[in-house]
Amino acid sequence: MSGRLCHGYDRTGPTRPGMRTGPDRPQSPRPNRRGHPEGCSVASEEMERNSRPRRGADRRPGVTVGRVFGVPVYLNPSMLLLVALITLMYGEFVRQQLGLSQLTGYLVGLVFVVLLLGSVLLHELGHALTARRFGIGVRGITLELLGGYTEMERDAPTPRVDLFVSLAGPAVSLVLGLVGVVATLALPDGTLANQFAFQLAASNVLVGLFNILPGLPLDGGRALRAGVWAVTRDRHLATEVAGWSGRVVAIGTAVVFTLLTWLAGLPWLGLALVLLVAFTLWQGAGQTIRAARISRRFPLVDLARLARPVFSVPSGTPLAEAQRRGADAGLPGSTLGVADSSGRLVALVDRTAAEAVPVERRPWVAVDAVARGVDAVPSLAVGLGGEQVVHAVQAHPGAQYLVTSGEDVVGVLHVADLAQLLEPNRKMTQ
Repeated sequence: MSGRLCHGYDRTGPTRPGMRTGPDRPQSPRPNRRGHPEGCSVASEEMERNSRPRRGADRRPGVTVGRVFGVPVYLNPSMLLLVALITLMYGEFVRQQLGLSQLTGYLVGLVFVVLLLGSVLLHELGHALTARRFGIGVRGITLELLGGYTEMERDAPTPRVDLFVSLAGPAVSLVLGLVGVVATLALPDGTLANQFAFQLAASNVLVGLFNILPGLPLDGGRALRAGVWAVTRDRHLATEVAGWSGRVVAIGTAVVFTLLTWLAGLPWLGLALVLLVAFTLWQGAGQTIRAARISRRFPLVDLARLARPVFSVPSGTPLAEAQRRGADAGLPGSTLGVADSSGRLVALVDRTAAEAVPVERRPWVAVDAVARGVDAVPSLAVGLGGEQVVHAVQAHPGAQYLVTSGEDVVGVLHVADLAQLLEPNRKMTQ
């Protein structure tokens, strides 16, 4: 049950431009400008998914169970599996140890689960409150199958802050473990209170020590990243190093616990849970490495070069005629737009919807029928940096984004083009 840090991003409003243009010419917007969000790293796979229709982009990570020190706390449905497993396993164990009835044993197991979840919550609060102390906003804490994670509004600005925020969680767990050890020694042997104290001491010490192992996505991996970052002054390199270290930790965890199960006769169910944790660590480390490599390519993002030109036709133009004009315009890769009678851009043609119309019907289908109103299309200022662009795309998913420069439309950014630039070796789905 590792405490993890999941850095989130701000969700601010997209720009909704209004535009005027003459037909058959690139567009000129009159944007209603709003603030653009800052900095977040996401994989191109995320942006590729953003090009497909989505519902509930702001969906919560679980059921809201309350707030602690103003921090929202969510319970992911996967946590129910952990609750059931520990209730049954610990309930049976304590029943045999103390001679309890089966029902009482399971009730005791359930109480232990609640105490364990409280320990995980305190671990995550260590991260959250420390982050807030350094001016980093906290979106919430989510408790899930393998523990929990804290979602923050931005990354740590310096290695020092990264180090303190990362180690705050394990420090809380180790302090709770120490309190549990003292309580175990003070309480009479063979009592229920002694059992609770011992198990809480063991679980918190285990969580604290495991989390300081030097590999992402564990807290110790973030501490390692902070150290490498401080030495090299290269956050992306530090993240990649800590990611590879995380893969070593994942393999080591699987190998060590497999050998212990085989040689010491530990329960096979316990091994299965550990292997699940190791697999999760491997996946998390891989995603971290990939994200670091993508982040290195942020300086290559130039919206003026990435934006495809817009070619507009009057509203009501048959689709076949609009496509013919677009082909004759000599603008390779251009995006087809729709203008009203006053020359105002009102929509962008959805290429997928247009291609889905049978060729023989296109002369009879108005281009408006396969177009999307510009009010539903977010825009990006041409001067945004790569990290800001990715942040905005992640916060406001879509297949197309109007690229604006003051009162002018530079063109349309296709999210697949951005994904291909950031991860050129990855095969993109259509």
